[in-house]
Amino acid sequence: MKKYAIIVAGGSGSRMNSATPKQFLLLNSKPVLYYAIHAFLKTFADCTIILVLPEEHIAAGQEIIDAFFDYKNIKIVVGGRTRFHSVQNGLAQIPEEDNVIFVHDAVRPMISTALINRCYESVLQYGTAIPVLDCKDSVRQINDSGNDAIDRNFIKLVQTPQAFHGKILKPSFNIDYKDKFTDEATVVEAFGLKISLVQGDEENIKITKPLDLTLAEALLKS
Repeated sequence: MKKYAIIVAGGSGSRMNSATPKQFLLLNSKPVLYYAIHAFLKTFADCTIILVLPEEHIAAGQEIIDAFFDYKNIKIVVGGRTRFHSVQNGLAQIPEEDNVIFVHDAVRPMISTALINRCYESVLQYGTAIPVLDCKDSVRQINDSGNDAIDRNFIKLVQTPQAFHGKILKPSFNIDYKDKFTDEATVVEAFGLKISLVQGDEENIKITKPLDLTLAEALLKS
């Protein structure tokens, strides 16, 4: 079964106290984006990477590919106005056949082979795989009357890669866009299909603040 990884980089607003977008910041002397691409190619040598970037960042993405990878395994696609439309553009590059498709945030550099394989095995069995972590903090929900406590045992924190059989994900993205589509799981659910959860990874952090970059550097050295 063929394997594809759609790696989605944020838009021009995806920055962190820097003129450089987060996916291009250096982490242990390599761009953050490098680690996500490397993880999938390390796990599956036959994996095709579809890198979705804003048009103004295509040249920077190509420089990373030229410096670190065999370009034959990687395609660059121009993103859309939202994550939904960016993934849609990536899916247009994947043929209609038996395959497993991973969708991953470019700013999650610490993704492990073990997590990728867990998602892959879940797709083979159930057709979908969404990595999640238990919520350790107390949780409150804001409402019209103020706020209420929620039982954290019923809360899961969602990560990427989110993985699907191609015959599930591709038709799901033919539906009309809605603001509630914050990830691929919400799109597939709106299409009428169930989602399977897999155990996520505590180290699979998302680079959103300077502290996250410091933590990622420490994890790489550990």
